Amino acid sequence: MTDETRKVFQDFLFQEKLPLSFLGKLNDFYLPLARSIQSWQAELRAPILVGINGAQGTGKSTLAGTLSLALREIHHLETVVISIDDLYLTLEQRRKLLREIHPLLATRGVPGTHDVALGCKILPDLLAGKPCAIPRFDKSHDDRAPGARWTRINDPVDVILLEGWCVGATPETATALVRPINELEAREDADGRWRTFVNDSLAGPYARLFGLIHKLVMLLPPGFECIREWRGEQEEKLRQCFVSRGEPLPAGVMNDEALNRFIMHYERLSRWMFEEMPARADLVFTMNREREIIETRP
Repeated sequence: MTDETRKVFQDFLFQEKLPLSFLGKLNDFYLPLARSIQSWQAELRAPILVGINGAQGTGKSTLAGTLSLALREIHHLETVVISIDDLYLTLEQRRKLLREIHPLLATRGVPGTHDVALGCKILPDLLAGKPCAIPRFDKSHDDRAPGARWTRINDPVDVILLEGWCVGATPETATALVRPINELEAREDADGRWRTFVNDSLAGPYARLFGLIHKLVMLLPPGFECIREWRGEQEEKLRQCFVSRGEPLPAGVMNDEALNRFIMHYERLSRWMFEEMPARADLVFTMNREREIIETRP
């Protein structure tokens, strides 16, 4: 790594507020993965789509950003990062879903709340070297950003990184859906209509979207309980930030009760991915309870 490249990564650490200990993970895990992606792309001799799967709080956005930097600065590969969050349906489209399908679809994130058709147009265009515009989602307005704020890609790219909590997920069996997995499903989805819609979405439109992925990378936490703990830490940090400034808490900051209900929307699919995805992912980063990557497999 040249001094200039090292400076780029140091600036990235500062910008992302990452600890200096991250440099060790960079050398042990992130840069080797970037080399693997470079090798995969060279073998394919065409643009490659790499999926990055990671539950909430696992650091998938940091991984994607670091890989993008390494692929550009070290391997000289044009790279674009797409978050599956940016493919959310518009607010009006999601309101229609909760009216016509199920009220639980008011909470975005689960399969069925993304514009998969848009993703199935953008990704093939990028893989074919065609110009396209990548949508952006404005979480402050809970709606898709205006087209003027989308990211225009005019030149061919070498690597596409698609990151998201459910990227690469597959449906469960119909039998597995029968029994509620938590209190939310038992009370608010007693007939299974919501979880069946989510599962059917995975079996249909999302299967076509994820079928475009050439290589799948997974960030694997010790268990679902860690996701609740890590997300709680994020909420507490956000809460303390506003308290320290003497500002009122915005509506989006959740108390423990709201957080517990929120997390339950993602429990079923998260547990299923933790169970079945490691065996088929091309690379798995195993994590400990401190959110550190401790092992790479295979």
